[in-house]
Amino acid sequence: MKKLLIVAIFLFAAGFLFAQAAVGDPNPERIGIETAQMQLMEVSVDKFEHDGFWRSHVSPDFGYATTRLFYGNPAGKVQIPEEEGLDIQDIYVLGTRVDFFRRGHSDLLIYPTRPIPIEGITKTVSVWVAGRNFNHSLTLLVQDFFGRSYEFYMGRLNFMGWKRMVVAIPPQSEDGFSGVVQRNYHYNNQMGIKIMGFRVDFDPMEAMGSYYIYLDDLRAVTDLFAEHNRDPDDMVDGW
Repeated sequence: MKKLLIVAIFLFAAGFLFAQAAVGDPNPERIGIETAQMQLMEVSVDKFEHDGFWRSHVSPDFGYATTRLFYGNPAGKVQIPEEEGLDIQDIYVLGTRVDFFRRGHSDLLIYPTRPIPIEGITKTVSVWVAGRNFNHSLTLLVQDFFGRSYEFYMGRLNFMGWKRMVVAIPPQSEDGFSGVVQRNYHYNNQMGIKIMGFRVDFDPMEAMGSYYIYLDDLRAVTDLFAEHNRDPDDMVDGW
């Protein structure tokens, strides 16, 4: 009996430690194929500084959406070291307001006027969000190398103030054709994913009145080894 109790305690402790280790941001170094030839770097995808570049849409059966820039910055945001001293403008955040006509299962799309490509092989994507403590959820929308669309759940918006939300991009399969393909061995000068926008899925019980959401500082952690080691004598296929 004592032996069984000891084994049970050991398994419980091991499970607890595993659960603790799994909490937190995804580790980019453990996403995809781990090789010595990897140059991970955090890069800025968009700082939401250009008026009119981002738009929004909600079904007219449920309400209407308005998107614009506001002065502001999350207090916890840390500048990318490589951008220090470059005098890059970073004074705005993107705000979207939805006015509901009625409750129901609906969603909000926040999307750029054109897809935003990310150089290299993307490991994680992050964005600062002020979700106003509603039980809605945020999803990242991307396209892979072949133009196929994917959705990645980022989490609930049930928190106050700003929060940095992060999602890992799953690696492609070894055959190079299934999964989220970011690189094809035929074309080493073309790789990566494109950001197509975000979707907010509304909790129908809280889809009423006016809802506000703010976004800032869209970033990615990406492997730039292939980008920095291209053959300068190769031909470009963009004709």
